[in-house]
Amino acid sequence: MVQNLPSSLSQLLLLFPGVCVAGYESLKKNEILHLLLPLRLSVKENQGLFPERDFKVRHGGFSDTSVFDLKHVLDTRLLVTSGLPGCHLHVWQVTEDSDVIQAVSTIAVQEEEGSLWPRVAIFSSMAPGVLHGARLRGLKVVDLETQKTTYSSGVGDSEELSSLQVLDADTFAFCCASGRLGLVDIRQKWAPSENAGPGPGATARRWCAEVGGRHRGPGPSIASLGSDGQLCLLDPRDLCHPVSSGRCPVSAPSPAPELLRVTWAPGLDDCLAISGFDGTVQVYDATSWDGTGGQVEPVFTHRGHIFLEDNQTDTAPLVTTHTWHPHKPRTLLSAASDASLHVWDWVDRRAAC
Repeated sequence: MVQNLPSSLSQLLLLFPGVCVAGYESLKKNEILHLLLPLRLSVKENQGLFPERDFKVRHGGFSDTSVFDLKHVLDTRLLVTSGLPGCHLHVWQVTEDSDVIQAVSTIAVQEEEGSLWPRVAIFSSMAPGVLHGARLRGLKVVDLETQKTTYSSGVGDSEELSSLQVLDADTFAFCCASGRLGLVDIRQKWAPSENAGPGPGATARRWCAEVGGRHRGPGPSIASLGSDGQLCLLDPRDLCHPVSSGRCPVSAPSPAPELLRVTWAPGLDDCLAISGFDGTVQVYDATSWDGTGGQVEPVFTHRGHIFLEDNQTDTAPLVTTHTWHPHKPRTLLSAASDASLHVWDWVDRRAAC
């Protein structure tokens, strides 16, 4: 299922029964759209054939800045975005009585970091908090309603952040561009459980990470992806020693490492997907790895974004983000720099043999 949208996309956010998408082009307004999913993708169980196969625009708005991070505040109609220039976060409301995504407030970022934008994650509670920062030294949690700072790192560490993820009401994970990982308890002063980086032999210039997934047994729950295709799996109880690692078969280092993405499948054991290297999304089964750090092969590769129309000879688009469908284990959504939005199913090539 393919949808072409007006501008290059950097973000996909499932907001059932729809998906929010946003653009990241500089020096122009970027659209933020709430698209209703085709009915076949909105139901949790297979109910036969549905005639409607297209996305429908339900709400829309325009951002004066690029959008590199887009988060939903759980149990509300609020969205939070971050982009360039990075001097503010923007808070939006998906209105109930109209088709508008309306800007409602901004959150000031004390330290503007030039070409860096603040990474964002949301603490969803009775008083939602916005976790944000471009570097460790500027990392803080701000109450969404009062905009008072409720937690800050309080350190002078200038390490650049690549991703933030809230794990529960009191803890979050961070990944630095260098590959340094940490888990933080906001009930205490800054004292993260962390590693110093990916360790000797790592050659990637930039890293991203995600915590999550379903696993057979206690297993690893942190996946860390390098811009050269190195993929490490770690147990959060011991961040200094990867449980397993492998090298993904990418043709070249990521041309836009800030758009690297690794995600755990919410409905499959030890299954994850990566993108940000080219026009593909690769799906892996971590249980098939030997753990020695050698090359690992994907069980499926989605190549739909690289098939250009009308025999075009332009450079193939870059997949800028992807996400898993929460209720359909083998369905993913992916977006690319040519403004294409795909929804696709995958089949394990090994099972098909």
